[in-house]
Amino acid sequence: MKKPARPAEPTAGAAPPTKADTVPPARKKTQLPETTEGFPWPSNHEIKKESNPFTDRDWRMWLYAWSGLFVRFTIILGAAFTVYQYLASREQTRVQRTLELVELWEKPEYQDAQRAVKQRLSDLNEKYAGLLGANPSEKELAVYYDRIGLEALTDGGGTMPLAEFSGQFDRVVYFLNRVAFCVQGDICSQHIADAYFRDYAASFWQYFAGYIARQRKSGASSFARPIEEYLKGS
Repeated sequence: MKKPARPAEPTAGAAPPTKADTVPPARKKTQLPETTEGFPWPSNHEIKKESNPFTDRDWRMWLYAWSGLFVRFTIILGAAFTVYQYLASREQTRVQRTLELVELWEKPEYQDAQRAVKQRLSDLNEKYAGLLGANPSEKELAVYYDRIGLEALTDGGGTMPLAEFSGQFDRVVYFLNRVAFCVQGDICSQHIADAYFRDYAASFWQYFAGYIARQRKSGASSFARPIEEYLKGS
């Protein structure tokens, strides 16, 4: 049996072997050919279209489809009718509250207040009838109404004592403020409130806007403010 050959001894003066000399050369990488193997192929079968239950030959599917559609329409109509009933009920409540104000306006204390203001203004209009020409301008009318309204709230503005007339005047202001609050808060029906109270409120403001402006300057900054906002907004 042969003995294995011993590695050759390095000769004297030769350089020691390096790491590069002992590592075998790396193999060259080869690029694999591209292939489509392993990828799913599309099916050759056609995609089956879903059947339309509304045209299905099976009467059970047809009945189920149309009954479901009928239920949906019933739900929608029911919801719409509920909303309509709610809105109609709210409007009916607003009308009722407006009519309650009409009834209050016709009570003796407010009727007396209306008559006191009307009589005061009528007497002053008769007193100053000659101040206006045949065709006065809007500016002349505004000055005239302011003068009448300011004098009405003085001792010489009429036969009724000023303290008594002031109470009647304040009662009218309070009521018109109440109407304005009710309309602006969407508690009353504006259509009905306008029909009953707007003309009176506009006439009242026409005469007493100057007096109200003076009251605001003297410290009552919110005096009759709702009436003004009501007339501007309607």
